[in-house]
Amino acid sequence: MTTAMPVLETARLLIRPVVVDDFDAACHILDAGFGTTPADERRVWLEWAVRNHSALANLFQPPYGDRAFILKETNAMIGMVGLVPAIGPYRRLPAMRYAGEPEDRFIQPEFGLFWATAPEQQRKGYAAEAAQGMIDYAFKTMNIRRIIAETDTDNLASQAVMRRLGMTINHNPTPGDPPWFQVVGVLYNPSISSKS
Repeated sequence: MTTAMPVLETARLLIRPVVVDDFDAACHILDAGFGTTPADERRVWLEWAVRNHSALANLFQPPYGDRAFILKETNAMIGMVGLVPAIGPYRRLPAMRYAGEPEDRFIQPEFGLFWATAPEQQRKGYAAEAAQGMIDYAFKTMNIRRIIAETDTDNLASQAVMRRLGMTINHNPTPGDPPWFQVVGVLYNPSISSKS
C-alpha cells in the first residue's frame, strides 16, 4: 500500500504527476513563472520530479512535488501546481499563532502550495482551479491542518489567487528579513472550528 496522490480532476483540468515528456511545456511554464534556468538543470530536475512521486509513496511520505495541470478540452499541459515542504519563521505572522501567543523567529515546517500557469493561459482562473483541487485533496484526504503559499510583494497576480482561494494574506512585519519571506497566504482546514 502506498500514499500516492491520484490524478485529480476539476471542472476543466486534470492534475497529474509530471512525466519526462512534459519537459518542453514545463520549461516554458517554469521559466516564465520563476525565471530562466539552463535546460540541463531543468532536465535533471524533471528526472528527479518524475521519480519523486513513487519514491515518496513507497516511503509513506506526503505527496510533495510538482504536478502538471492539463486542460481537458485540448489535453495540453498549461500549468504546474504542487505541494512542497516550506520552512520559515511563520510564527512572525499573526495568522500562524494561537490567540495571545507572542511572535518568534524560530523556523518551522509547513505544507506549501505553489502554482504556475503558461503566460498565454493566465487570467482565465486555471491557477486557482488547480490550486483548489490540491487544497481539497490536502484537506479532505490528507487531513492536514493548514496550507500556506508564498510570493513576492509585487506579485499581485499570485496574491489575487490566494484571495480567491480564501487565504488570509500576511505581510512580513520586517520586510527583507529574511529577503524571501515577503507575503504568505494562510488557509486553515475548514473542519477546524477555530485556530487551535
